[in-house]
Amino acid sequence: MQTWLQMPAADLGRGIEAGEIDPLALTQAYLDAIDAHELKDRIFARVTADRALAEAAAASERAAAGQRLSLLDGVPISWKDLFDTAGVGTESGSKLLLGRVPDDDAQVLKNATAAGLVCLGKTHMSELAFSGLGYNPSTNTPPCVNDAAAVPGGSSSGAAASVAFGLSAVGIGSDTGGSVRIPAAWNDLVGLKTTSGRLSLDGVVPLALKFDTVGPLCRTVGDANQITAMMEGRRAFDLRGNTLANKRVAILDTIALQDVREVPMAAFESAVARLKEAGAQIEHIHVPEVETAMAHTSCLYTSEAYGLWRDVIEADPDAMYSEILERFRLGKTHSGADYVAAWSTLEKVRIAYEIATATYDVVILPTAPILPPNLERLNTDHDYYIKENLLALRNTRIGNLMGLCALSLPTGTPSCGIMMMAPAYGEGALLRIGAAAEEALA
Repeated sequence: MQTWLQMPAADLGRGIEAGEIDPLALTQAYLDAIDAHELKDRIFARVTADRALAEAAAASERAAAGQRLSLLDGVPISWKDLFDTAGVGTESGSKLLLGRVPDDDAQVLKNATAAGLVCLGKTHMSELAFSGLGYNPSTNTPPCVNDAAAVPGGSSSGAAASVAFGLSAVGIGSDTGGSVRIPAAWNDLVGLKTTSGRLSLDGVVPLALKFDTVGPLCRTVGDANQITAMMEGRRAFDLRGNTLANKRVAILDTIALQDVREVPMAAFESAVARLKEAGAQIEHIHVPEVETAMAHTSCLYTSEAYGLWRDVIEADPDAMYSEILERFRLGKTHSGADYVAAWSTLEKVRIAYEIATATYDVVILPTAPILPPNLERLNTDHDYYIKENLLALRNTRIGNLMGLCALSLPTGTPSCGIMMMAPAYGEGALLRIGAAAEEALA
């Protein structure tokens, strides 16, 4: 059963289909692994054992009767603690929401449950999802699979750790500026940022609704394809016949390649070489308008985030981690006119980016320009926290600002990912190229 804990979700589903794996035994194996793990309390905010066993028992009966609901019927997964779960605390990593218990499941969780997926529990996260580092002294900071002294990336930190440490087949997270892709990269996983509006945000605790998205952290591109389809309530894309041959790939030379540290840059260059060997046609492009958009990031993000959370935050600001509180309060410094002007500029930049990249299948970047920062130093060095957080989010945020879908893949170098970006609602093409790239990088 221990081998089950390291298998891709789709392989587990195929094992259930073949009668080789019983969903109830599989779920019990995950629950036992969680219970025995010394870092479980840093990864899971709440374990929903009763729900998981009931759902697994139903999946087991369906499998025996030949009435499975989907490929992943009976596969256990975790959910970031900002997805509403009926009757179970959903606190978004903040003491501000202590004791918040929703009456209903988030829509994406309803859809996943309707496909037979098993809910193992809720995972820890950055406070209110407003950090790319995953450090959260208000609740708990999950571990990084590659460095016990480092943070795991955020804000879907526990989602990543639950998969990387073999405690869940898939972790469901959210991505507003990189919160799926950064922890995926730093824990050697696949992370998919979906197009804004593709997956329902109903029942998802918000950060900045114009940028919030839902996405999976998992072991393979195939898993990302399957689980995203089930959360959306549709059939998965057909990834067969994928190839990199003659695919046009652009490296974005703009700000994204500045100040990339030695190990992530070497990993990116090695990955690029392997993609070329597999037949990809790779060119460098420069889109200066991206830097214009990046200059408006603070206004675009903090204005909306503070606007959504101001009353709750200012009712009890001492309940928050100071670095997150300070970041929210930056929203005070921007006027309504500033915000409207920033969005007007961003819409023009998006058009310029679309024109500049129209002839390419994907645009690629290092997922993060840095390795996971040291946890203890983040706790004691304010300037280090600010610098590392901004750098961690810099490259991934491009995808959110430009309104794209994006995929982070492991490069084979620990905690170093390569990110592929494609146009809005281009997940099918992105995942097909991603599956081919996954083979090339293996």
